[in-house]
Amino acid sequence: MKKILLYNSGGGLGDSIQLFTLILSLQKHFKSSEFFYLGAHENHFQGKLKEFNINIKTLDLGLKYFGFRWWHFLVAKKRFIDLEAKKRKEKFVPKKRSTEQKLDKIDLIIDLQSKLRNTIILNKIPHDHFYSPTYGFKFCTKKAEYSSDNHLENLSNFLNTNIGISKFSLNNLEEKYKSEAKRLLPDNNYIGFSLTQGNLYREKRWPINKFMDLATKIVELNKIPVFFIEKKETELIEEIKSKIPKAIFPEYHSNISCPALVTALASRLSLAISIDNGVMHMMSLANIPMIVLFGPTDSDKFAPKIDKIKVIDSKKIYKSKNINTITVHDVYKLI
Repeated sequence: MKKILLYNSGGGLGDSIQLFTLILSLQKHFKSSEFFYLGAHENHFQGKLKEFNINIKTLDLGLKYFGFRWWHFLVAKKRFIDLEAKKRKEKFVPKKRSTEQKLDKIDLIIDLQSKLRNTIILNKIPHDHFYSPTYGFKFCTKKAEYSSDNHLENLSNFLNTNIGISKFSLNNLEEKYKSEAKRLLPDNNYIGFSLTQGNLYREKRWPINKFMDLATKIVELNKIPVFFIEKKETELIEEIKSKIPKAIFPEYHSNISCPALVTALASRLSLAISIDNGVMHMMSLANIPMIVLFGPTDSDKFAPKIDKIKVIDSKKIYKSKNINTITVHDVYKLI
């Protein structure tokens, strides 16, 4: 496997963080392979998540929102071939004679989404092996037992090999993030809260008054509530400070602002409580105990795959997508 391409249609930081274990496991198994990422959105591994040192190159076909436009079907193959030709030219690699020439291709394409249109378009990129869960795994180039939604397990069956699990380690983080986290949170009696959401197209927020009621109970347990809120949210920070004087806002007191610091800070917590958002996934990389709250989104799909996690899903408890139906007591009894 010289070239392995991963395709993901999700655009959030959380979507990318959920791929850490898969990428690290594949890279450990296929040590000599070159890994590429193709997404409908930007490659966060080389952007906002670069401090996590997940090394995967971008396959840039110059097609924004790749897979979400039917006309991509007409140009995807040509764009890929043209890109490979440009690489050869830049490296001064002469073309082989026609009798020897082999079409540039990807050895293995891993499709990590199940939208039919996107998969059909992705399948146009020249390849040897194609793995996709779309349409009951019908697009896979090999028939195998695909009995779960665990991509690593399925890929092991697909490739007839045993791919071991390699998880993210805090050792991957630079020392400056861990040192800054220790400076901001020097003790060991903290409980973290993440209550804001980035994308507002679905209401995933749990009411602020419920978070503050819960934090008040935390103080009564002689624990210190730590709120993960961006500096720009000054009104929200002041509102919480007025109700909970002992609350800490570590990011407000740091000159460093990046997901790696959030993960380092999370490693200083005894417990984290979060809604379904990007910070939830950043915290999960510290592999600490977590309580996560879900409303309209799918907890089976988006909840972090860590050992010490408790999921409260309003759909499963109250048969409602409204996260507001979750009570303070529902959360507090799990602490």
